[in-house]
Amino acid sequence: MTVSPELRTAALESKAWPYEEARKLLKRWPEGKPGGEAILFETGYGPSGLPHIGTFNEVLRTTMVRNAFHALSDQPTRLIAFSDDMDGLRKVPDNVPNKEMLAANLGKPLTRIPDPFGKYESFAHHNNAMLREFLDRYGFDYEFASSTDYYGSGRFDEAIRNVLRSWQAILDIMLPTLRAERRATYSPVLPVSPKSGVVLQVPVEVVDADAGTIAFEDEGERIVQSALGGLSKLQWKVDWAMRWVALGVDYEMAGKDLIDSVIQSGKIARALGGRPPEGFNYEMFLDEKGEKISKSKGNGLSIEQWLTYGPDESLAFYIYREPKKAKSLHFGVIPRAVDDYWQFRANYPGQPIKERLGNPVHHIHDGKLPEGTLPVTFGLLLNLVGVMGEATKEQVWGYLRNYVPDATPENQPELDRLIGYALAYARDFVAPTLKRRAPEGVEVAALERLDAELAALPEDASAEDIQNIVYEIGKAQFGELGGFAELRDWFKALYETLLGSSQGPRMGSFIRLYGIANSRRLIAEALAR
Repeated sequence: MTVSPELRTAALESKAWPYEEARKLLKRWPEGKPGGEAILFETGYGPSGLPHIGTFNEVLRTTMVRNAFHALSDQPTRLIAFSDDMDGLRKVPDNVPNKEMLAANLGKPLTRIPDPFGKYESFAHHNNAMLREFLDRYGFDYEFASSTDYYGSGRFDEAIRNVLRSWQAILDIMLPTLRAERRATYSPVLPVSPKSGVVLQVPVEVVDADAGTIAFEDEGERIVQSALGGLSKLQWKVDWAMRWVALGVDYEMAGKDLIDSVIQSGKIARALGGRPPEGFNYEMFLDEKGEKISKSKGNGLSIEQWLTYGPDESLAFYIYREPKKAKSLHFGVIPRAVDDYWQFRANYPGQPIKERLGNPVHHIHDGKLPEGTLPVTFGLLLNLVGVMGEATKEQVWGYLRNYVPDATPENQPELDRLIGYALAYARDFVAPTLKRRAPEGVEVAALERLDAELAALPEDASAEDIQNIVYEIGKAQFGELGGFAELRDWFKALYETLLGSSQGPRMGSFIRLYGIANSRRLIAEALAR
């Protein structure tokens, strides 16, 4: 793409983390990669469980760095999404059917284990297809790579010979990092058993590095076989380093839990005659209990679950922000992410270029933002749907037309989409928690005064006029009863008595949206309690 001089200058100075990461690649190849070869970005994924947002997160963040690099340089780039699907299954995930079948195939390569869902030729093929579906939905520009295909086709054969030739150097790097019992059986190469089909964790002897032959014990018998053509795979950290060198990977990020792996794999890459890629370590996503999300446990959110209650952009927004800070990943964070995305998007057009490059939406849309703003917040929609109870899109639009006269599903398609998400979220997470309490003490007099003030207003009174009334009532004194100690006590009382929640919207906007007559009905119901 063509980049303006102004954008390139701003990108070279921007403190937004994708630009900071992209500048590492400029420093790595100041004159460009030899022969005009593409700068290679890689993401890794182990399909031993259903893909979760942590996997998607890595592709999204890497793509943001790649896009940032395009603003800095005209060098070509590629992105490989690599699936380590030749890995042996070590543990049966908690969130899949037919666990007994998986248990009977423990240790075998993931592409040789039947799909417990009965849809694909293997468990790995199922999980790979899920991942690709989500990546394609977002329109990522990537090349999918399968470990099974690369090993089986012989594409890694020369790299494996290089590992066999560098055997002692790799052991010198790895053995000091292992416990005594692990050192006794550690091998950089894991042969696939010709008897059981299991990826074996056994000591291996290099018979002929140039020929690629190894020897090992399998069920009491000494086996001599090739390590090439998919008859073996490399131990994890060795495999990672080998890929970096064999493919010429220039950038790969990893979670904080893999810092040690990055260090050791970097040393092995150098022992193999290569250069480790640039990258950084991001913090982990946590579930609502503060535990790291895991493919095998199935805790945290799946991509599909998030996208049931919030649009794609809200997920991208949540992932972009503060990558080096641990963040909770549960259903409760979705509404805030939706509204924050729209707030930053509304700010973008009026910002100077330096601020735009630091705005998350710039990186979500690669600087090509769609047009349009929202007349209401997602939080306000949730409050509206919450008081409506069982509602349809058409009924919600009936209220919205009073608030935004010209709005229709046709000219506000993104708002229409948000209504669908609000209905789903309110149904599953808001409605079960709503509990409207009776007003107490000064709250009764304040609600009575609010009702009287609203009765004197025309039905089309502005949200600002209503908000001013609400605000003045909160500051007022009510004879011997006194008033509210703090203004926030009044707003909390409104939320708890009228909406059934401890938090809520700007009341002027809510009353304008819900309608004065309907809002007075809520007040009457509260006073009747």
